[in-house]
Amino acid sequence: MSAHPAGARPHPGTGRAFPSPVPPGTGWPGDPSTAATPVAADAADVAASARAALGVDDLLARACVCRACPRLVAWREDVAVAKRRAFADQPYWGRPVPSLGAERPRALVVGLAPAAHGGNRTGRVFTGDPSGDWIVPALHRAGLASQPTSVQAADGLTLLRTRIVAPVRCAPPDNRPTTTERDTCSRWLDAELALVAADLRVVVALGAFAWAATLAAARRAGWTVARPQPRFGHGAEADLGAPGGPVRLVGCYHVSQRNTATGLLTRTMLDEVLARVAALADA
Repeated sequence: MSAHPAGARPHPGTGRAFPSPVPPGTGWPGDPSTAATPVAADAADVAASARAALGVDDLLARACVCRACPRLVAWREDVAVAKRRAFADQPYWGRPVPSLGAERPRALVVGLAPAAHGGNRTGRVFTGDPSGDWIVPALHRAGLASQPTSVQAADGLTLLRTRIVAPVRCAPPDNRPTTTERDTCSRWLDAELALVAADLRVVVALGAFAWAATLAAARRAGWTVARPQPRFGHGAEADLGAPGGPVRLVGCYHVSQRNTATGLLTRTMLDEVLARVAALADA
């Protein structure tokens, strides 16, 4: 007889068995949600729930049970059930992925969305996929992460004066959220930016999607953004006028497998950007 309930698999860090997708409040490492966390069912629910959140932890709890985008819900859960053969012996998180890092960051890393077999499997952003194998070691080399590896949610990784957030929190098909999905999820980003902005000094946008999402969120927050809109580029910089003081936006090519495999982004290029980010964070 199996040692685990039907369909459940042991978590690689804790050994505890979970079904896929993982129900909230069942003990997954880093799960901020409980069975009582309110579930947003549409865009209006997302906006109302994000406004009602009582701090960062409550906001993440609400975001991590969101079901507002039917296509994304179906995709993330289908992937969690089918699994990739290499991870067939593991449970898949299969829910929106929470942000990671300091509650009062000086540096904010903005990505795109979780990977289907990365964050959607591990329940942690940039964890368990090739993109994480690039960004986390680079953050460690820049003095912004406690360790150079990001394998699973119980591996002890912490970020130092830094936070990572995805503008879209569910894994999208082909890594391409629709405009409606982006706009619906933007309310979680708006609320989180408001909660963590007090000490923020620099934002690094990984790719053009993150650059545009950051500028849009800054405008919605009432920050000063130059006109015409600053253009994305690797190493590009723009000043954002936040209420707590100026925030520098820095562009970086995304750490996608396509960019790293083709050499569009090299480790040296990534290190140079993150060294700049660390210097701005500590200025």
